[in-house]
Amino acid sequence: MPETRYIFVTGGVTSSLGKGILASSLAKLLQARGYSVTIQKLDPYINVDPGTLNPYEHGECYVTEDGAETDLDLGHYERFLNAPTSQANNVTTGRIYQSVISKERRGDYLGKTVQIIPHITDEIKRKIKFLGSKGKYNIVVTEIGGTVGDIESLPYIESVRQLKREMGHKAIVVHLTLVPFLAATGELKTKPTQHSVKALLETGVQPDVLVLRTEHEIDKPVREKVALFCNVDNDAVVQSINVPTIYEVPLKMQEEGLDVIVLKKLELEVKAKPELTAWNNFLKKLKSPKASIEIGLIGKYVELHDAYKSIAESLVHAGAENRCVVKIKWIHSENIHNRNVGECLSGLNGIIVAPGFGHRGMKGKIIAAQYARENNLPYLGICLGMQVAVIEFARNVLKLEGADSTEMNPKTQYPVIDLMENQKGISDYGGTMRLGAYDCTIVSKDSKVFNAYNKPYIQERHRHRYEFNNDYLKQFEKAGMKAAGINPDTDLVEIMEIPGHKWFVGVQFHPEYRSTVLNPHPLFVDFIKYSLEQ
Repeated sequence: MPETRYIFVTGGVTSSLGKGILASSLAKLLQARGYSVTIQKLDPYINVDPGTLNPYEHGECYVTEDGAETDLDLGHYERFLNAPTSQANNVTTGRIYQSVISKERRGDYLGKTVQIIPHITDEIKRKIKFLGSKGKYNIVVTEIGGTVGDIESLPYIESVRQLKREMGHKAIVVHLTLVPFLAATGELKTKPTQHSVKALLETGVQPDVLVLRTEHEIDKPVREKVALFCNVDNDAVVQSINVPTIYEVPLKMQEEGLDVIVLKKLELEVKAKPELTAWNNFLKKLKSPKASIEIGLIGKYVELHDAYKSIAESLVHAGAENRCVVKIKWIHSENIHNRNVGECLSGLNGIIVAPGFGHRGMKGKIIAAQYARENNLPYLGICLGMQVAVIEFARNVLKLEGADSTEMNPKTQYPVIDLMENQKGISDYGGTMRLGAYDCTIVSKDSKVFNAYNKPYIQERHRHRYEFNNDYLKQFEKAGMKAAGINPDTDLVEIMEIPGHKWFVGVQFHPEYRSTVLNPHPLFVDFIKYSLEQ
């Protein structure tokens, strides 16, 4: 196996240009050419991980199989590559400094003054090269968070400079910038890109490839101008034009020849043209739907759609699988009341009650769950959404007045949702929940979930502290809400289902973390299938 090559993806001019989608698309093309590829994200914030960040600050917190709480871009990596990521695929400044300080306290630096260079940069380089050192990957794509010129990103850029110096042709930089269009003059302006590259050059890093994000086609003279002023090859200036769906970006990058340019610069063989049959089949189904439905996504962060990014993308995958367009109606749970629930949920083909923490918006979620149960409306409750369905059933069917979760009401008389035993006594919030992949046994072949998975044993990813209280299980099952999935090691209830309902399922885990383009999650596929009948 040839020595691992490294591709660094940086961004300039503005944030939110789509470095994660570019990195995922490039990696997909290289993977399709027969190379083993992985992607990692370097985040410049001082939090150790996104687990304690408010979703309004950073979007959703994505969870890997090994229990790492990571940046949402890792969800894109997995959805595109159809391969799991791990703790090693997301590095933050907080983790870098935590590691260096721990070494200093142990005396590992033998009394030397600990500095940004070389100690912080050495630790960054070690983290970058760790994935390559495993011997599993031909190519490691590393996305540098933030925008060139940010103070927070400087140690990462410096580390890239050093690695390019050490590795020669085995490391390249792909720089993503914006070429804005001025409607008043009818011109594309390249000056922001020139300044962005200049800022990168001031740190000692010369980009090898420029990807120009644009709303209009960039012609050859403009590309040649950018190449001249930014000191890159003419064929190494490619455009990334806006497309209707992020899943078209790999095809656009293939048209631009980005993968070929990158392989040549890395001095790797340009193997056979990427085999993207399954990807194209997905896009064909996505673009030629036979029906359209609307799903209500109920949560308390709906103003920021990225807070539920994986759920939204899972609905795209499931919609394509069912040959339908899934439109999402974003519904703030605080806006749902008994007097308007019918109006809020009117015309929907199904609802999803999203995960979350804390009591804000709980009342609206409970009212929505009751409406779905009583009106035979397909319901998928995820994590807290499962707990909401349990609380609603306890109050309105079992007549346990005031039944609640001890997270919301520690003194409730009927704690149908309670703190997990191994969570008691834990005071720190970061990285202390039940995290990562756990086994689940589907206990009944007659259940909706068994029909969806079509197998008795599954494994799903978790992120929670509270669980269904098994002291109440017999009451629930006698009244018509069944435990359809159980953890075989702890007897933890993983799935609750109402067999007499059209489709009413609550899961303690997060199925959205496992849905990919090539493998849509079976629960979402089945949920959409039944919603289509609504």
